[in-house]
Amino acid sequence: MKAFFVFSGQGAQAVGMGRDLYDSCAEAKSVFDEADAVLGYKLSDIIFNGPIGKLTESLYCQDAIYTMSCACLAAFRKKFADVKPVACAGLSLGEYGALFCGGAFDFATGAKLLAARGGFMDEACRKTAGTMASVLGGDPQVIADVCAQIDLDVANYNCPGQIVISGERPKVEAAVAELRNRGMRKVIMLNVAGAFHSRLMREAGEKLGSVLAQADIRMPAVPVYHNFTADTAKSVEEIRKNLTGQVAGSVRWEECVRRAAAAGADTVIEFGPGAVLTGLVRRTVPEMKLVNINGAAALDAAVLE
Repeated sequence: MKAFFVFSGQGAQAVGMGRDLYDSCAEAKSVFDEADAVLGYKLSDIIFNGPIGKLTESLYCQDAIYTMSCACLAAFRKKFADVKPVACAGLSLGEYGALFCGGAFDFATGAKLLAARGGFMDEACRKTAGTMASVLGGDPQVIADVCAQIDLDVANYNCPGQIVISGERPKVEAAVAELRNRGMRKVIMLNVAGAFHSRLMREAGEKLGSVLAQADIRMPAVPVYHNFTADTAKSVEEIRKNLTGQVAGSVRWEECVRRAAAAGADTVIEFGPGAVLTGLVRRTVPEMKLVNINGAAALDAAVLE
């Protein structure tokens, strides 16, 4: 088995996620406890008890998913100590979980970086009137042409047949209407706080870049595919550049998955709430074996060959 470890992104959160691991695994509990200590407030209480509105705010959500995902990883490592990844990646904020897993920084550094990232993005959401829409089954070139015509950005290339667009709300609404006029029936407005991975997040990315410049980051011990380039970084400076650019840049998830598969990965193991990424992988590389570690029951049921 050649395992590709992937880490969940924003939108997968749920109140109570990881509570079973907290109660049943000392290694997972220590991750939640460390997050509370590093951040200076009871993030674990928000994760376990909500309310969902607060958990969904970027200010809390990004660290919540990172913490839960890293707790899943800690519990997995206890059970499957011999299973090492040949590569890692994460969707948007999940990239921080991938970098932590690869050894690019310690848990506390990732938590502090995401606290800053979430705060800057939350600030950008409040200063702009942005939103996003998912386009299912559309021609990528037509979608790109409409975005260029209306002055929008492509936020996510998730998998074949799933692209997300992002920008100012009136422009996204206009693009939805135009794409439907061009025969795309599955164009869905998303219930999000802002225009993530678009130019409306550029200031948030620039502010994060200043924080990243001071962070203790090193080259990971395993390859980490970055959303911004769909490639691995060749230097620490490039890691910082990729994390900065990712905030307002397109998430090239489909390419990340294809490159990991081309490099020999045959099994995807997703850490974190839900099962979004394994679903995207299934539509990208159907022959890939898929495993989800999203709680104690999933970990107990996991069989790796």
